[in-house]
Amino acid sequence: MRRFFVEKIRENNGVCSITGSEAKHIAKVMRMKPGDRFVLLDGEGRRFQVSIKTVAPKVVQVVMEKSLSRPPHSLVNITLCQALLKSGAMDYLIQKTSELGVDRIVPFFSERTVVKYKKESFATKIRHWHEISVSSAKQSGGIPAEIETPVSIVQLNEEWKGASSALKVVLWEEEGTTDFKSLLKTCPPAEKILGMVGPEGGFSREEIDSCRDAGFVPVSLGHRILRAETAAMIMVAIVQYELGDLCL
Repeated sequence: MRRFFVEKIRENNGVCSITGSEAKHIAKVMRMKPGDRFVLLDGEGRRFQVSIKTVAPKVVQVVMEKSLSRPPHSLVNITLCQALLKSGAMDYLIQKTSELGVDRIVPFFSERTVVKYKKESFATKIRHWHEISVSSAKQSGGIPAEIETPVSIVQLNEEWKGASSALKVVLWEEEGTTDFKSLLKTCPPAEKILGMVGPEGGFSREEIDSCRDAGFVPVSLGHRILRAETAAMIMVAIVQYELGDLCL
């Protein structure tokens, strides 16, 4: 059954109105008709089976037929701090890590970040990334990842410096003693993971020292040289396998 998304399901006498791009998709692209059924999701994890009552280009009204079970809650809350990448790579990263169940994505600027965005374009970028996250949630049946406004690595470290209850790691290709998998197996159980991934050029040693001061543990994923977006997806998958809800 097809899935569609609204930020918050608001019903009135058992009827919900869908507007915006989802209404357009239902009416114009899918050409659905009264009586057609689909699953309606929202940003709080609620899911309903609904049937279409009326269809118009800008508003689709649906009858709330029955509540469906919420997506299973992962045992670990994951925040991915990702240095800004080129558009295609960043879009792909957000899509795949959202499918894997990341709760929050925080883009940031670092010393070797190649991509430069003007602050006035942040809103457009965040809206675009949110749409990708929503699309991934519809695919996986989960909850869209929250996308934060880009910040500098200095601001990022200041924000998370006091987060002592979370396990904080930073992927660093020059780390030779601590690998990520071993750290997860030996550290005390954590309900929240903060994972930081740098740009294609990696972090400078000064940035790694700053991350250490903020409580981040430098870790390695092994000897392979990985693209930043690949490293981020592997990191999230390892966390979900070791601590979350990913089973192999």
